[in-house]
Amino acid sequence: MSQGWVENGFGAVADTFRENFSLFPELGAAVTVYSGGRKVVELWDGEAAPGRAWSAETLVPVFSCAKGLVSVVVHLLAQQGRLDLDTPIGDYWPEFVAEGKEAITSRLVLGHRAGIPVLDRSPTFEEIAVWDPVIAAIEAQKPLWEPGTTYEYHGHVFGFVLGEVVRRLTGQLPGAYFRTVIGDPLGLRAWIGMPASELPTLARLAEAEGRPAMDPEHLLMRIVTMNGALEFPGLDVPHGWNDPALLQMELPGAGAVASATGLAGVYAAAITGLDGRPALLSHETVDDAARELSSGAGFLGFDAGARWGSGFLLDSPFRPTLGPRSLANDGAGGQFAFADADHGIAFAYTTNKMIGHGDPRATRLVDAVRSVASS
Repeated sequence: MSQGWVENGFGAVADTFRENFSLFPELGAAVTVYSGGRKVVELWDGEAAPGRAWSAETLVPVFSCAKGLVSVVVHLLAQQGRLDLDTPIGDYWPEFVAEGKEAITSRLVLGHRAGIPVLDRSPTFEEIAVWDPVIAAIEAQKPLWEPGTTYEYHGHVFGFVLGEVVRRLTGQLPGAYFRTVIGDPLGLRAWIGMPASELPTLARLAEAEGRPAMDPEHLLMRIVTMNGALEFPGLDVPHGWNDPALLQMELPGAGAVASATGLAGVYAAAITGLDGRPALLSHETVDDAARELSSGAGFLGFDAGARWGSGFLLDSPFRPTLGPRSLANDGAGGQFAFADADHGIAFAYTTNKMIGHGDPRATRLVDAVRSVASS
């Protein structure tokens, strides 16, 4: 039986959440919805870890939902006039421009168009954890294509490049800066670099049967594992996604942990404001972020169906949201979060059972939210 509460009018979300546990190999999960900055749905059910039930406080690795946290911070800095998304990154980070990267802007990275989705150098796990060796590898990297001419998912490099820009501007790594300006002031349970004190609340990921193995030398696997330094999914091995050492480091492209309410709260704070506070991002900033930069077949020659704005997934059949002013990000484990500026809705779904590509659990919940929002 699901725990939590649902405000009148959002019963379809609760019904769908319960159905997911019978239709899919769900283990533990949570969903939270904000409307107009007020929490209207907060539900959880199942097992967080063997012998431990899910709770409202449960954190789960949310993989590339981390990009949403980084993108909100980047857009906030741009809105404050501290960062121009269309100015070459070299203006803020001079060493970046080597090997033909002079024209790369933060916008190109946000749209996965910068030409540096993977690194030729292969920092070790220990080097990734201390940050600077990855930054040196990025500085030495030559683009795979002329920046801006096509796109491919930038995985971890997305977080390190934008994170270094954040560090150059603020003096803090991106996860620390996120907590300084958003997470701590609003009391949101979302981190890039999980505090050790939160380990007792962390869910343990499990993999659904039948997920196909991928060639470790394929470009996509090199992107998601940083050339093998990280395991994927690697749930029961060191340097995988159940390893506290990985989850406690600053891994801003894919290393966030969050509760459903914490993740939805980030999007609500950004787009609508929380509990009567003003929205962090202006109408103009949201419109700028929601302008399509990338879609269709990319560098690898296939079209996965995604549409990208500046740092966010946009509404598409691949990842349906509520409309053209929805900003979203998803995670490899099935997690999904978005906010829609026109409907004033923010949403997050978290889970610890990794089903794989095309996972419909979050989509069914979004469909239920849409049925309420459009009624």
